[in-house]
Amino acid sequence: MAFGTQEDTDEVMNEINMTPLVDVMLVLLIIFMITVPVMKHAVDIDLPRATSQPQDAKPETIRLSVDAQGVYYWNDARIEDAELERQLQAAATRSPPPELQIRGDRAVRYERVAQLMSAAKRAGLHKIGFVTDPSKP
Repeated sequence: MAFGTQEDTDEVMNEINMTPLVDVMLVLLIIFMITVPVMKHAVDIDLPRATSQPQDAKPETIRLSVDAQGVYYWNDARIEDAELERQLQAAATRSPPPELQIRGDRAVRYERVAQLMSAAKRAGLHKIGFVTDPSKP
């Protein structure tokens, strides 16, 4: 046993062991990923209440058709242009206002359909839909 000699195993280590540091960093990353969404502040919103009561007032549907000659039909009954204006204005005063469903013949001039839409807009009706036949190309 010699007191003045040192063996090679007692040498000072020059490198840092990174494995524990990486383990600690991964644990901290997971902790922050879990806690940050919980710390976010929520915005208070006054949400509407839902009811299971059915709506009583369902808007009426008016079917307006234009045939190939440009003649208007109100719910399958022929109607003249002057009478159409009065009917649209009377329909606009109802509560709730009805929905218009326009059916135009393929051969009708677009001008007649545009006149119908313009008359509906002047009367104050804004819910307008177009009916098509998907079976015909």
